[in-house]
Amino acid sequence: MSTPAPTAAAARPARILITGAAGCVGQYISERLYNTTDAQLLLHLRDPAKLTAVPADDPRITLLVGDLRDLEPHAAQIATATRVIHTATAWGDPERAQQVNVVAVKRLLALLNPAVVEQVIYFSTASILDRNLQLLPQAAQFGTEYIQTKALCLQQLEQHPLAERIVAVFPTLVFGGRIGEAGRCNGGDRHPTSYLTAGLAEAVRWLPLAKWLRADGSFHFIHAADIAAVCCHLATTAHGPNPEPHQAAVRRLVLGQEPVTLNQTLRQLSRWRRGWYPPVGFPLSGWLIDGLIRLLRLEITPWDLFSIQQRHFVHQPVSPPERFGLVSLAPTLQAIFETAGLPRA
Repeated sequence: MSTPAPTAAAARPARILITGAAGCVGQYISERLYNTTDAQLLLHLRDPAKLTAVPADDPRITLLVGDLRDLEPHAAQIATATRVIHTATAWGDPERAQQVNVVAVKRLLALLNPAVVEQVIYFSTASILDRNLQLLPQAAQFGTEYIQTKALCLQQLEQHPLAERIVAVFPTLVFGGRIGEAGRCNGGDRHPTSYLTAGLAEAVRWLPLAKWLRADGSFHFIHAADIAAVCCHLATTAHGPNPEPHQAAVRRLVLGQEPVTLNQTLRQLSRWRRGWYPPVGFPLSGWLIDGLIRLLRLEITPWDLFSIQQRHFVHQPVSPPERFGLVSLAPTLQAIFETAGLPRA
């Protein structure tokens, strides 16, 4: 049975707990809340030296330093949180992924005070959802350790007593920060660089070859600043029951802009680099991809194979900032290239 949400005290500033606060998305969220609200920020992170977007010594900021798998030293502070934005995650090692992405989430929720906490924004990944925002059976069956643990956690959250206070956000492909050596603080940018933004430099290297290929596929993307805009809007407005149709108690929001195709991406990247994009290219069909995998003896997991066959990673509806009356920093790929500092030539 769900627990009714408490009524917010208007005179008291919110106390917002942000996990993964030193990460790319976590720092964009922390900065926006710091600059646009009077909220007290509880920033959970492992390495304070990586926090660059907000002043760690500000009286409004409290650092909770430690591993997410050991929250007990900060239990008293966590219990005071009125809102939670849980961005922290783990991948790569199956055991650590299970402990961080499932066990630690349940422990975090258990440490919250049901009489105080009004809302929890939980970060998952759009990779575990189908077009209609329903859980993909393949995610739980043969996803990576990251995918499987995110799918399992979502299933458990739907049954949690706090389910009606949880907003699960599912980012699509995340860009953020600027391209630079070591991927941090390049060109005066205070934010860490996301893996995809850092990968733009590598994509440019392959562009002379890739632009001759044609592939059937599409995807959403979003800038970390636009994720922060949505999350800060949610964290500073009254939380209510899930208004979305065909969903359960936990509200599901896929964070992304309108989909673009792979061919559109290559065309726009070529134009950004002031290069020529051939009007006709070689179709990269399914049988050719299978042949290349066999020829190159690539190790393909069942999840990789499913992703190759899926091709179109699109969702309806998606929730860019405009859905909440806000304005996106990077609604187009050209804006992504510009904010990343991708050289024009």
